[in-house]
Amino acid sequence: MIQVTKKDSKESVENLLRRFSRKVQQSGVLAIAKQGQYFEKPISKRDRRLRAITRQERKIIKVKKLKLGR
Repeated sequence: MIQVTKKDSKESVENLLRRFSRKVQQSGVLAIAKQGQYFEKPISKRDRRLRAITRQERKIIKVKKLKLGR
């Protein structure tokens, strides 16, 4: 559960709401909730995970090449 309290008595509700929404975004709660909104076949889940792994590997290779200056 994400909790946000006022820093001081002068802090506005808008600032409090902004900090709360930022924490919710960073925690990934909304993304998980949206994923569970619709049924996804197990095969699709596996394919999505494999694509994510492939993307991460490509990114690692790209970063290594950049560091080497290629």
